Amino acid sequence: MAKSTKNTPSINIGISDKDRAAIVGGLSKLLADTYTLYLTTHNFHWNVSGPMFNSLHAMFMAQYTELWNAVDPIAERIRSLGHPAPGSYAQFGQLTSLKDAPITPPKALEMVAILVEGHEAVARTARSIFALADKASDEPTADLLTQRLTVHEQTAWMLRVLLEE
Repeated sequence: MAKSTKNTPSINIGISDKDRAAIVGGLSKLLADTYTLYLTTHNFHWNVSGPMFNSLHAMFMAQYTELWNAVDPIAERIRSLGHPAPGSYAQFGQLTSLKDAPITPPKALEMVAILVEGHEAVARTARSIFALADKASDEPTADLLTQRLTVHEQTAWMLRVLLEE
């Protein structure tokens, strides 16, 4: 188990130090992906234009609000497992699997396509952590991952249908 310091007791929750570290590695990537997608979605909310402005502006606001509300539970799960949560742009840039948003705002449907890719990437990241959580019998992390997968897969679908002809 984790060694205790003078001021910090050791962690003994039934998950080994090695397994907690591996799970935290995955959750840190999930946090970085979620925050990056949040930032991209908020950017697109600010910069969308064209005939779909009203519907996309409102949709992007609902999506970035959901993503904003998701980062805290992910970070707090990392902390519950005894590790610091990443929280700087530099850390997120190193950990994320998502591309940064284009400097010049794309057209509305390009924004939608970028967000589809982003939600699918976050879903892949979340799914990649399941084996680690399962091996360690880490049900709280598995529950968090299930919730995130539900949101990202459904959001990707709802965005994807906007691209159909």
